[in-house]
Amino acid sequence: MCRLLGVVSRVPRPLTDTLSDLLDPFTALSHEHADGWGLAARTGREHTVLRGIDPAHASPAYRAALETVAGTALLHLRMASPGLRIEPGNTHPFTAGALSFAHNGFFSPGNALDDLIAPELLAGASGDTDSERFFLRVLTRLRGEDPDPVDALVHTAQDITARAEFASLNCVLLTESALYAYSQEDPESEVSQRRGPEFFRMYYRLGPDDAVVASSGMAPEGHREIGKARESRGARGTWETLPYGRVLEIRHSDLRASVHAVSTG
Repeated sequence: MCRLLGVVSRVPRPLTDTLSDLLDPFTALSHEHADGWGLAARTGREHTVLRGIDPAHASPAYRAALETVAGTALLHLRMASPGLRIEPGNTHPFTAGALSFAHNGFFSPGNALDDLIAPELLAGASGDTDSERFFLRVLTRLRGEDPDPVDALVHTAQDITARAEFASLNCVLLTESALYAYSQEDPESEVSQRRGPEFFRMYYRLGPDDAVVASSGMAPEGHREIGKARESRGARGTWETLPYGRVLEIRHSDLRASVHAVSTG
């Protein structure tokens, strides 16, 4: 049960510039989502990953990380699932080569995918979270039957829904060519029932200079909370809902965005 924020910028800039209207409200969420933070950033072939296990709002390292110059970036605030340790190996984003991945939600049992993950990938897991297993199954598919990230994300979601109970499978994947965001929730889960129908929603904003994807809970400067005001718009673009079971793809090269209509089966 975490929070996600991703951006693709036409020109690499410090995140404090690209996300100037969102960083304060996003960081404020770390008073609740206080079990660590992570950043993955790309500019060309340069790939930077930074993490901490302290609350983002109280972390000098997090504030310094926000000065990173990036063309594409992913930020994650962690709220650890019960029983999972707060340690670097369990802190998002998870990475493999040029890929970075972060998840907002959980599924149980956490080892439901283990026999579907390439043995060498499972043996190299950095921690014990269900979220990392999600990524390792996506990575297994990318290296095998599903080289297209859209297919890999959707088919991994199908694997999870067939084998486990889940609250949300919302996630963001960064590759060398694009940012991908996937949205799926079980509205009957205990968390969804308790937190309400907007807790696991994801939204995106397409502007002339950048494109942003975000989980709920933020109130950008000058606007009502994302998800509670469809009229939330401005010079940077209008917020739209990413429908459940869809994959948003934003290309690094030209900011071209596509919402892929797929079935989660």
